[in-house]
Amino acid sequence: MNVVIVIVVVIVVLLIMVALSIRIVTQYEKGVLFRLGRVVAVRDPGLNLIVPVIDRLRRVSMRIVTMPIQSQGIITRDNVSVDISAVAYFRVIDAEKSVVAIENVYSAIDQIAQTTLRKVVGQHTLDQALSETDTINADIAQILDTTTLEWGVEVTLVELKDIQLPASMQRAMARQAEAEREKRAKIIAAEGESLAAAALGEASDTMMAHPLALQLRNLQTLIELGVDKNTTVVFPAPLMSAISEVGTFLAREKTASATLLAAAAPTPNGAVDS
Repeated sequence: MNVVIVIVVVIVVLLIMVALSIRIVTQYEKGVLFRLGRVVAVRDPGLNLIVPVIDRLRRVSMRIVTMPIQSQGIITRDNVSVDISAVAYFRVIDAEKSVVAIENVYSAIDQIAQTTLRKVVGQHTLDQALSETDTINADIAQILDTTTLEWGVEVTLVELKDIQLPASMQRAMARQAEAEREKRAKIIAAEGESLAAAALGEASDTMMAHPLALQLRNLQTLIELGVDKNTTVVFPAPLMSAISEVGTFLAREKTASATLLAAAAPTPNGAVDS
């Protein structure tokens, strides 16, 4: 009876020891094995056996982590206050360093990302921060990557997510954009006037060289005006000038006739003035 109890106890102890010695590392993880406080190995995914009590297996995720960088109040190089938030993507590439070199890698990256965001954006003007986001993202990622590689972490991407401007600056930028659109509209209108003036000059030269073309144009204008039923009578300018010339001719002829009659009239002594 005592032998049976001993065997059962031994079996139970063995089962407990086996259960305590089995560790499963998933595909996206790696295990850092500590034995008596020292790192002895890095275990790959799968079933791993450890020595109970003596060994301790620390699992480290190797997946890409998305970390939002909370909004930061930043003063740009041209003294404009803006609130900028971003997002960082990083992953652990050395499981042993990420456990041994730093206590909490996620908190450390969050803090250094905020500091680097303020530092890099503060070196640029507001216009650069709005238009050169790719350059700012690359600078932030490079600075972070240089620091975090010592922790066994690689920063794969940093993106500015939101830029909040003061209300006064938004109104100023809206006025600037409106003035820019008005400037372009005036330039386009001036270019159109210039082209129209050049075309009219060429047309006037052609009409001066071909008087019949001017008459045809006048007739076409009369036809266009005659489409609408109105009581307006339109006389083309050449017709009015012709009437004026006829009047001038008649006046000149009348003056000449009066001069001839005065010359032919008899003088008081009966002679005719020659």
